[in-house]
Amino acid sequence: MSSPTAAAGRLPAAAAERPARLWLLPFAGAALALALPPLGFLPAVLVIGLLFVRLQDARGYWPAFARAWLFGFGFHLAGLYWVGIAFLAEAERFGALAVPGVVALATILAVIGAVPLAVMGPLRLRQPVAAATVFAGLWCVGELARGQYGVQFPWNPLALALAASDASLQVVAVVGTTAASFLVAWLAALAGVALTMPAARRTATAICLALVAGIAAYGFWRLASHPPGLAAEPPVTIRIVQANIAQHHKWDPAQRRRWFERHLDLARRPAAPHRPDIVVWPESSVPYSLDDEAEVRRLVAGVVPPEGVVIVGSNHFDGSTAPPTLHNSVYAIAGDGRLLDRYDKVDLVPFGEFLPMRPLLGALGLEALAVGSVDFEAGPGRVTMALPGLPPASPLVCFEAAFAGRGSDGTGQARWIANVTNDAWFGISSGPYQHAAMARMRAVETGLPLVRTANTGISMLTDAMGRVLESLPLGTAGTIDATLPAALPASPPATRWPWLPGLLVGLALLAAGAIELARRRADP
Repeated sequence: MSSPTAAAGRLPAAAAERPARLWLLPFAGAALALALPPLGFLPAVLVIGLLFVRLQDARGYWPAFARAWLFGFGFHLAGLYWVGIAFLAEAERFGALAVPGVVALATILAVIGAVPLAVMGPLRLRQPVAAATVFAGLWCVGELARGQYGVQFPWNPLALALAASDASLQVVAVVGTTAASFLVAWLAALAGVALTMPAARRTATAICLALVAGIAAYGFWRLASHPPGLAAEPPVTIRIVQANIAQHHKWDPAQRRRWFERHLDLARRPAAPHRPDIVVWPESSVPYSLDDEAEVRRLVAGVVPPEGVVIVGSNHFDGSTAPPTLHNSVYAIAGDGRLLDRYDKVDLVPFGEFLPMRPLLGALGLEALAVGSVDFEAGPGRVTMALPGLPPASPLVCFEAAFAGRGSDGTGQARWIANVTNDAWFGISSGPYQHAAMARMRAVETGLPLVRTANTGISMLTDAMGRVLESLPLGTAGTIDATLPAALPASPPATRWPWLPGLLVGLALLAAGAIELARRRADP
């Protein structure tokens, strides 16, 4: 027989006997999206506590799976609605897929997250704090699975809610993005314990308060220890170009020269006291072959002094192979027109830059949005671009900024992140704000300043703490002229010791297992 103390620590029997009210779960999941940019309403993460309580109430794997899936479906549908806008860029070809595409994406991502969370059903954990810890760990398993090859969509990790303030975001420097998601999920689950399980209320509340206080105190201390305004030595001037070309105009063959010249005009604007040392253009901003057309390179190079560098996005096509290869690339061009380096994008967008299972899906008439019948090829890996006389850069192309722990090649040589992107696909929506916030997370993880140039916005310059120093809003054309901030002298723990986040989460789960085992021995 269970002891009165043990029984009080579980979900109250009356609650366990009530209908699960499953219809609330997708709405709760949608409410979680309020914590994401651009709203950044951080208290919205507490709705995860409702999912935790409902999983504790589930009887078996499949009831738990259904509850986790409903919550995840609502979250991804509300958080990723803007994906449908991409289909409207070529409405005559893809417009009919806008709504089905978003629903299918939310369905698949919800399944991936629900598979591990459903383990809560058969586990039937008795100790509430231990159960909350395991729940947070299982949530992170789902996040990790979303970012792997074959799915490759790590967008909107729970840790993204911490971008609501510079202070809360700093914990990512120590524990990394995935472990930060663990902390947020754990906090929310503990809040669910405090609200529904009286015997564990005091313990759960104390841990919640300690987590909030610890994250805030560390964040404010770290920001105060690294005040803004520290510039790279020697000083380097930089210009960020945002041309604001709508997606449905961008690839019009009749206007490509016009769009190229718009970038040139912005890059040539007078700057005080002299032309910038580095100019950065967005993803796919040069619609010509930089490998073959010397005149194009000369025009691009002319926007900087001879010792300067222009970093631009352009497609690299190699017709010498069978079949031909196509890369989404970043080029570094010296002020004298020489090609210094090229980086080929590694993490490609499924259905955007390549069609998964092309033999099957291609036979059904589907195409990738960006390239149609020719898939982009992935590059060999992250690199650090050596720029003679200037700080070396870690290039990230668009979607790559969403991948936790991959803001650089890990060698420690890069002194800044050059993130080129084209978010025009997603119009004026939540998507560009979410993307920009994830890029800031890469700056915090690596301790490197972020130079982000986006075709239609949001372009920005951040310091090594992820603080936005200057930015250009969505839907505007312009430039940012600034001095490149300094990188941290040493990489933050999350990058210096990449095994640390996994170790911390693993220790938390071991502690939870020990607590649960002790409860079962005391209350067989």
